[in-house]
Amino acid sequence: MKKIVIAAGILMLLCNSHSAIAKSLEDVLKEKGIITEQDYNIVVKSRPVGYKLGKGFTLTSPDENFQLTIGGVLQSRYTFTDMKAKTDSSKWEIKSLKLVLSGYAYNKDLTYEAQTNFVQGGSTKILERGYFNYRLMDEIQLLVGQTNVPFGRQWLNATTGLEFVDRSYASDAFRAGYDTGLKLHGKIADSLVTYDVGVYGGVGQSTYRSTNNNALVARITVNPFGPVAYSEGDLDKSTKPLLSVGADYYMNTLKATFTAPSTTTLETNNVDLAGTNGWLGKGLTKFTKSENIDINSYSIDAAFKWYGVSLQGEYLWGEAKGKSSNKRLRSEGFYAQAGYFIIPKTVELALRCSYVDLDRDAPNKHIVDTTGAFSWYINKHYLKIQADVTNSHTQSVMTDDMIYRLQAQLLF
Repeated sequence: MKKIVIAAGILMLLCNSHSAIAKSLEDVLKEKGIITEQDYNIVVKSRPVGYKLGKGFTLTSPDENFQLTIGGVLQSRYTFTDMKAKTDSSKWEIKSLKLVLSGYAYNKDLTYEAQTNFVQGGSTKILERGYFNYRLMDEIQLLVGQTNVPFGRQWLNATTGLEFVDRSYASDAFRAGYDTGLKLHGKIADSLVTYDVGVYGGVGQSTYRSTNNNALVARITVNPFGPVAYSEGDLDKSTKPLLSVGADYYMNTLKATFTAPSTTTLETNNVDLAGTNGWLGKGLTKFTKSENIDINSYSIDAAFKWYGVSLQGEYLWGEAKGKSSNKRLRSEGFYAQAGYFIIPKTVELALRCSYVDLDRDAPNKHIVDTTGAFSWYINKHYLKIQADVTNSHTQSVMTDDMIYRLQAQLLF
């Protein structure tokens, strides 16, 4: 009985976490109108250590020339898969356990970030992002280091800001993932237009190339009604419509290695599109010689938010050509999703359809996922519980697997 009472107490604490955070004296004085906004800002700036929910603990030097923020993410997930052609699976996992360090050095225009995920698996997968960024002006910024390759809206959405338990298969199959390189980016006219142009090593996360090939990427977005954050769902219940339209291009060359009698591998599979779940990785049997494979990918996307309603979708295309064999692999995919807060800022329902044709020149190579999701935002994205159900249809083997997922997230 005592354990049940303790558990109930913990649950009540979580559900009321937004009110469990103690207010400082200056917060109370500001709310009562005893001190002005200017006085409040002076007091806050004088703190050597501060905390902001979702960002973490912040340490600032007395001269305010250096700042470090320490935060983290924890996602715990359960997945049950009802498989038609294989044995069912039941899986408990810590999906994400991330430590995030960010801040600025010397001045606020030179910022940095380091993000590690301790459950990625293997030493080469621990570091996700590690870079510094210099802002000459809003329109011209230069980033150097490892970060998300800017291809695909959903891939650029943080996993902490999704409407579903995870991204769509269409997004996962076409994204390049993380890579190290140099990126020029900026936002023009208060984010009416944003752009990214980068050159990367082209062999993926924490992997370094020995050849003279590189990957090139470009992304542009237009936001006619103001900035649109890379976060799904209209959690803030936007009082004015928000719209963002984007387009991407990705180019790379990877070397294929042929091993008799019929095994084709690549110089790396750390580029996600060339991995076991990527459109290129699943179609390597087309290339049967030691040759360079030229890769070109394109995508267009759109996102809309207004009064708790959110719509988002992408169309993605990939083509690979063997330089020696002249063999081609063409793949395409898309996803479309919609969400609505049935209880504003608290409970959201969402529906998504994802389609991937792994080889447009061969029959029955498509995979279709249909997913329904429920999200309970206990305290925005800082503390939430999500569940979704997916029917995954694989045409090549004519199976319909059912995937059930439940995930709890803590962002601090």
